[in-house]
Amino acid sequence: MAKKKETKQEPIEKQLWKAADKLRKNIDAAEYKHIVLGLIFLKYISDSFEELYAKFKEGKGEYAGADPEDRDEYRAENVFFVPPSARWSYLQGRAKLPEIGKDIDNSMDAIERDNASLKGVLPKVYAKENLDPTSLGQLIDLISNIALGDEVSRSQDILGKVYEYFLGEFALAEGKKGGQFYTPRNVVSLLVELLAPYKGRVFDPCCGSGGMFVQSAKFLEAHSGNINNITIYGQESNQTTWRLAKMNLAIRGIDSSQVKWNNEGSFLNDAHKDLKADYIIANPPFNSSDWGGNLLRNDARWGYGLPPEGNANFAWIQHFIFHLNPTGVAGIVMHGGAASNKGKSESLIRKSLIEKNLVECIIALPTQLFYNTTLPVHLWFINRSKSESKKGKVLMIDAYELGHMIESTQRELSQFDIIKISETYHNWQKNESYSNELGFCREVSESDISEKNYILAPNRFVIKPKKTRKVPYEESIKPKLEEIDFKLNNIGNEDIFKLSNNDKLINYHFTNSLFTNPDKSTWEDIEVQEAISDVVGGAWGNEKPKKDNVPVKVIRGTDLPNIPLFNLKKTPTRYLNSNKVEEIQLQELDIVIEMSGGSKNQPTGRAAIITKELLEYFKVPLVCSNFCKVIRINQEKVNPFWFYLYWQNSYNNGLTTKYENQPSGIKNFQLDEYIESELIQIPPKKDQDIISAYFRSLFQLKNKLSYTSQKINKMLNETFDNIYYEYD
Repeated sequence: MAKKKETKQEPIEKQLWKAADKLRKNIDAAEYKHIVLGLIFLKYISDSFEELYAKFKEGKGEYAGADPEDRDEYRAENVFFVPPSARWSYLQGRAKLPEIGKDIDNSMDAIERDNASLKGVLPKVYAKENLDPTSLGQLIDLISNIALGDEVSRSQDILGKVYEYFLGEFALAEGKKGGQFYTPRNVVSLLVELLAPYKGRVFDPCCGSGGMFVQSAKFLEAHSGNINNITIYGQESNQTTWRLAKMNLAIRGIDSSQVKWNNEGSFLNDAHKDLKADYIIANPPFNSSDWGGNLLRNDARWGYGLPPEGNANFAWIQHFIFHLNPTGVAGIVMHGGAASNKGKSESLIRKSLIEKNLVECIIALPTQLFYNTTLPVHLWFINRSKSESKKGKVLMIDAYELGHMIESTQRELSQFDIIKISETYHNWQKNESYSNELGFCREVSESDISEKNYILAPNRFVIKPKKTRKVPYEESIKPKLEEIDFKLNNIGNEDIFKLSNNDKLINYHFTNSLFTNPDKSTWEDIEVQEAISDVVGGAWGNEKPKKDNVPVKVIRGTDLPNIPLFNLKKTPTRYLNSNKVEEIQLQELDIVIEMSGGSKNQPTGRAAIITKELLEYFKVPLVCSNFCKVIRINQEKVNPFWFYLYWQNSYNNGLTTKYENQPSGIKNFQLDEYIESELIQIPPKKDQDIISAYFRSLFQLKNKLSYTSQKINKMLNETFDNIYYEYD
């Protein structure tokens, strides 16, 4: 008899989420989170109250003589008093009644009246017309099935797990907006492990739902610390998010009396003006343009330079520094652009921070960790009392390659990843067992940073490891070249013969050191955006002609792999306004990049270079679709074929994949972020032209020799790989 297959039971928080989500129906996730989390909180405090109420009523031992209806008795035990009409048992008994929504709102009001610390915190949204009373009653029954606030559940942190899981799922459901109230737990865990807040004042001036504080408490618990050794201070400008934070902290017994709300925010109305914290841990909004900078030009916080009015990143960094005490440390989540943008004010502030020995460490995180951005994010560590041995030095950690995908759009750092990063940081701080690691970390000096014009992106400093080969390059490439030469014997008028003076390709290839052993001492690292003169959009056009329309062929992402072989019979004819065509018409040596689409196993970012032959192949103007973009190269600096080969190499090696997001199930390539963040290595222009002429002639040959195209393609990629990368 076959054994019955055992099914692994899902964690309670996952079961509860699936059931609750089914009851959501047409309610927006942003609204539904307050409904569900409010009920979970109510169930928790009711469970805690009922358990203590029973002990008071029994009156044994230390509870002898206690009055179960005396509010002060509960305050003494750090338990919220819940009046009779707000107790879960009462509400559960009325769950099937049409007025249950009003009953819950009244219960929230009653709890706030009897517990001053909850005044203005609890949601009163249950009597709204769009909330079906039947679904609300089912939600109450669902939450009733799990104990949340009794002693056993508290010891297992059942509610903490449920509340945190729900926050994460709601953040995921809300996408970009979700990032405004929730920082993924694995990122917060990393920050806290690096800061190690054992004792003192912990401050988060943009605290969201309070995750930084919760994780700080968990850190102390895991390291046998005492939660009473830290005092938390916070500020949040979104009132509904502040309410989530107050509830999140309350269910864990964390004093939130210094977590403040005002709608002006930390810049315009600092709720803790005189606070000097031991630790600051924060994930501020990225690149905020409407932060009130025009009203704060002479603010005392800008001790390291005036932040630009159009971007709050360096206002936040200086706000954090202002609130650190003389030995304080800050761990900050920051958009990757803050480390590398070339704005005059940002560059001067970075220079000042380095010269004042405030920046201790920059960590480049993998993409797709956050709900509100899939783009590069850094952690900044600011230390106002760096050790003497570390003054003039900064630790750069490039963790781009860490993490693993838990969903098709969501990456997570494992505990191993967190330990690897935190141990590297702490070992470096203590001068214990630290050494630079290729591809991961490097200690850099102030002079190193000065040479890079005070750009602080780790990928500018961490040395990439050399690649390894299973088969030596000469041994691998030789049969491919021989096969191409064999086919070339039947062709007498190709550009490749002009380049090689009619010699065999294998001889030409191996007698030119540019292809086999290039001298890279003359190469230059430039930002990708410096290699580009223009980025042009596309259009889909009309199915039928309208006034002033002309016919065009529209290149789609699916056409790009077929362009070299002219296999473009399915490329659609559409109609566009003639002025628009003149604006976006493809030109020779344009590079078309796929921006959206792809499949589960097919990344976006595919590219094709537009040739003269291709333009002549179609008898009408050629444009790209609105799901593609066109890159035009600064040809005074970079040969377009060099750039095209670089792009193909980046795509083949998975670099472009790091700049994908998938907000609605469709992959999108973030071209702007790629070209602002990445570097391209370029040889002197004359060497580029020689290499590119060689590859271009082979590229043209590949177009005409479909039979050998695969071999040539491999040869192109492998040889460029050999030229571009260092190998053992």
